[in-house]
Amino acid sequence: MPLARAVPALALAAVITFSSDHSAPLGLVTFGIYGVLAGAVLVASALRATAKGVVRSVTFAQGILSVAAGIVALALPAAGLPFFVFLLTTFAAITGFLELYLGLRSRGRSASSRDWVFVGAVTALLAIAVLLVPPGYAQPFTGPNDFQGVLTASVMVVGILGAYWAIVGIYLVIGALSLRWAASPAPASAETGTP
Repeated sequence: MPLARAVPALALAAVITFSSDHSAPLGLVTFGIYGVLAGAVLVASALRATAKGVVRSVTFAQGILSVAAGIVALALPAAGLPFFVFLLTTFAAITGFLELYLGLRSRGRSASSRDWVFVGAVTALLAIAVLLVPPGYAQPFTGPNDFQGVLTASVMVVGILGAYWAIVGIYLVIGALSLRWAASPAPASAETGTP
């Protein structure tokens, strides 16, 4: 599951990094794609879980909320920056809290608890970071070769989202590899004479 969540995050981080368009419509479309894909992974993981209980319920709820937010974003790509900020911060605050709660509650009982705590905390911080961007921010700047541009609130919010996906994606890849290595059987010891 961590690797399946990491792939769309890293792909969309690359899209934002290499795109010259950092408008609210791009943010809504990329966020919508992420919400649907990552949410579907969480829902599938919850449905495949053999054990019932808090982990399954919270994962399922987080997945449904992610898919719902993604569908809303994809349905309203021209809704503008205020709507994008509202949808993104609501999503990040709720799902971040759910994942953080799941990780803290599962400490010592699940190998994934550390990953849940990290991703939940970073997701909650995403909500705070986006809310700290002044809505009407516009700062002209001059780049190399006398390039004239304007750093706007939209550029900052979409950039923050891209940075969030890069951080979470890389962490989830590392977490997936760590879980796989931890689950691999240890090689036979040469001292015991076992082949």
